[in-house]
Amino acid sequence: MSNELTDRKFWANYWESKTGLAFKVPANYTFHKLFEQLLANESIGSAIELGGFPGYYAIFLKNYFGLDTTLFDFYVHQPVLKQVLTANNLKEQDIKVIEGDLFNYQPQQQYDLVLSCGLIEHFNDTKDIISRHLQFLKPGGTLFITLPNFTGVNGWVQRRYDMDNYNKHNISSMNPSKLADYCYDLGLQKVEASYYGHFSIWLENMKQQSGVTKSFLKALWLAGKVFTKAVPIESKALSPYIVLKAIK
Repeated sequence: MSNELTDRKFWANYWESKTGLAFKVPANYTFHKLFEQLLANESIGSAIELGGFPGYYAIFLKNYFGLDTTLFDFYVHQPVLKQVLTANNLKEQDIKVIEGDLFNYQPQQQYDLVLSCGLIEHFNDTKDIISRHLQFLKPGGTLFITLPNFTGVNGWVQRRYDMDNYNKHNISSMNPSKLADYCYDLGLQKVEASYYGHFSIWLENMKQQSGVTKSFLKALWLAGKVFTKAVPIESKALSPYIVLKAIK
């Protein structure tokens, strides 16, 4: 069985169907607090974002922390990338771009920080895809991985209203304890894996949903936000993300 749950055609169609991709990445972009903590405590000058097209986190780390950043993906839509860079007051040479296959590519250099946000859950062999990150990482460097949590309320929303998208994800990868074990097996240190965020739900095909469904999901989103504001917990049932950090 192939390790990949998606292919190049899937991502070409995905990005070409998207609108509003060219926006200025804000200082409070998702996971900004985690990056602020990470960069305050570690000596990091270079970073590579794997599977990150159109490079929002490479741009974020470049513009707000001054890192030397690289974007790696096996599908790069050049017109979209140029629009996104322009929206962030960057030129093409400001972010290095590598278009390649993680399973065949031999890195030409290693980085202080290797990150991926929404990549590893698209592969059947989670430990293997994590190991692919390590070839880019310097000894003593930091691994930072995030993925969605589809094992709680948000997963129910995906199954109920967008089963096709749900099936593009390896749900068994969404287990912090299992992720931590993989990292220890790979020889990593200072491993941290946990649910992250108080509550959120989303749908890739929200525009195609009926008015009734949109209203229901809006009410569900609001109820979850109100509850987790009163009871600010991070949990399997409610948190929208999982975050994994480790040192090589």
